[in-house]
Amino acid sequence: MENSGWIPVCVVAALVTGCGNGGRGDAAPAPGAGTQNTAPVGVLMETVRAQSFPYEIEALGTANANEAVSITAKVSNLITAIHFEEGQQVHRGRVLVELDGAQAKADLAAARAELSDSRSQYRRAEELRATQALSQSELERLESALLANEARVQAAEARVADTVIRAPFDGRVGLRRVSVGSLISPGTVITTLDDTRTIKLDFSVPENFMSVLRKGMSIVAGSSAWPQHEFRGEVASIDSRVDPVTRSVTVRAHIPNSEGLLKPGMFLTLRLQQPRENVVMISEEALVPQEGRQFVFVVEEATVRKREVSVGRRKPGEAEILSGLAPGERIVVEGTQRVDEGTQVREIDT
Repeated sequence: MENSGWIPVCVVAALVTGCGNGGRGDAAPAPGAGTQNTAPVGVLMETVRAQSFPYEIEALGTANANEAVSITAKVSNLITAIHFEEGQQVHRGRVLVELDGAQAKADLAAARAELSDSRSQYRRAEELRATQALSQSELERLESALLANEARVQAAEARVADTVIRAPFDGRVGLRRVSVGSLISPGTVITTLDDTRTIKLDFSVPENFMSVLRKGMSIVAGSSAWPQHEFRGEVASIDSRVDPVTRSVTVRAHIPNSEGLLKPGMFLTLRLQQPRENVVMISEEALVPQEGRQFVFVVEEATVRKREVSVGRRKPGEAEILSGLAPGERIVVEGTQRVDEGTQVREIDT
């Protein structure tokens, strides 16, 4: 058949009704029209872990001796002898200073003489009373005199003892503030005595940390005088009152100081540590904040589930989870901005 320039009817109809599509009359869909992209989103995941996360509080404190006293006299007197060297370690009861005791010793001798006489009179009176040669009232008067003289001897002995100043406990004496021949009075500091085998470290902690303060908590202290040295100890006591001005409580820790590196009055920085095991931890970047709340994307069989969590303390790059997650669950760490509830995901390598 020759081409006469006419167009077959079927071709025309196909252009209008779509007979070229099997005669159904439906237009062929455009590429991609009517379909949904179901390809999983590539994300970086991690497993929720339980680990040790000690509770730490930082504070500043002042070192004090375990026992400290200023050595002074109870009475005004002259110093006759000094029996210690500056910086010397002394034991309890060691004689440190002697004062002029001539008058006190003379008074003691007189008191003892009177006591001896009173005893003799009382013994004779007892013998006479047995033979009814002495009244009961006279015997009682002599007994009272005997007791009074015994008390005078004890007082005289105490005054003699006050002329000898002894160390009240084991410790190290400080600088000598007096010389032999000095006239001292009560309150005059002769020297100091410190027991620094154990250091008491006093520091303040804000009241909002009181719930975690415990006797026996470990501490690690540092001093600018010994930058390479860590001093370890533990909390010994917690004050029974909170300062109403600073809203803080005073805590006292004990630090062994056998090497004698720490001195009373030194300034120390310290960290309190409370051991805590099996704390649920995640990477901080997995958290998704929304309207003051925190969420994470949990992956369950390649599907994302959005879950609210309660966040506790943080440290660089990590956060403690108080509730909402359990160890072993998988969560999205990177790619949280590309997923939501129900999103299919696949794990990618870092």
